[in-house]
Amino acid sequence: MDTLETLSQEMPAGKMTEAAPAKNRLANNSNIDLLMDVSLRVAVELGRTRMMLAQVLELQHGSVVELDRLAGDPVDVYVNDCMVARGEVVVVDDKFGVRITEMVSSKTEKAAA
Repeated sequence: MDTLETLSQEMPAGKMTEAAPAKNRLANNSNIDLLMDVSLRVAVELGRTRMMLAQVLELQHGSVVELDRLAGDPVDVYVNDCMVARGEVVVVDDKFGVRITEMVSSKTEKAAA
């Protein structure tokens, strides 16, 4: 797993100047730039189900697994196991994709859990 160390510039108390906020904004922008190449795992969940081990062992090519969602229901988008959005499945050039329809705040996710 990649680690990232951030450096902070400390100013003595009472020594703030008008240029300090602008300087901090520039430092924050450069810190954000450091994160732009970080790789994240993105997963889209179509639905879930619970099965007994015997049922899983019986699965074969062509088996249908019933999920807990209806066709047309929104799918959940996770980034590093944290739900960040909901969307709808679309087809783009014969491949599946997800159109984001709603961004989920951490407060909304905790309320639903």
